[in-house]
Amino acid sequence: MIGTAALASIVLVHGGFVDGSGWDEVYKILRKDGYPVSVVQNPTTSLADDVAATRRVIAEQKSPVVLVGHSYGGAVITEAGTDANVAGLVYIAAFAPDRGESVATLIKNPVPGAPVPPILPPQDGFLLLDKSKFPGAFAGDLPEEKAEFMANSQVPWGVAALDGVISDPAWRSKPSWYLVATDDRMIPPVAQQAMSKRAGATVVEAKGSHAVYVSQPEAVARLIERAAEAVKATKR
Repeated sequence: MIGTAALASIVLVHGGFVDGSGWDEVYKILRKDGYPVSVVQNPTTSLADDVAATRRVIAEQKSPVVLVGHSYGGAVITEAGTDANVAGLVYIAAFAPDRGESVATLIKNPVPGAPVPPILPPQDGFLLLDKSKFPGAFAGDLPEEKAEFMANSQVPWGVAALDGVISDPAWRSKPSWYLVATDDRMIPPVAQQAMSKRAGATVVEAKGSHAVYVSQPEAVARLIERAAEAVKATKR
């Protein structure tokens, strides 16, 4: 039985085209503040595979979990977050699909005038972003060298992950928080605002690109800690 004074465990879930290393600075802040933190390395092959990977990490935790997802990771935490060990959800410039939705359905009808992510045609069932356009689309507020590294170290994103349908959205039964990246050129801020409102999330905004979790780690960590404190208070 977990003591009521125990800090929440933080589980960080990355999105498409990247791996868990992008959480490095957020991880350091949270650890410095005393939180147990784990980073999921999604295979990004299918939603089912990524949910299974996330649930394995959730099962290892020894206190209630605050589950954090960036971008496509939002779909993963929406499905995996129904786990009984999860106490709250934090979306960072992320998709928050409802029952029967997928990332593919959410991006099917883009906001008029919104930037179009430079996704290349699928190869062998996987997607990549155009390397030359990656910095401006994904990481516009990062140093050029860092953005280029991310472009050249992309993780192929499975079309099956994009098409994975949510069965039971965790935000319908768990409290949620959402950070809107106001300069995002991958998921339009207006779409982020709509999804966060539908989820009934507590919303904050940060001036950042889609890579806001890399460029604004303090803002991201503060929201995660806010969620963790709220979850801890409900357990008293």
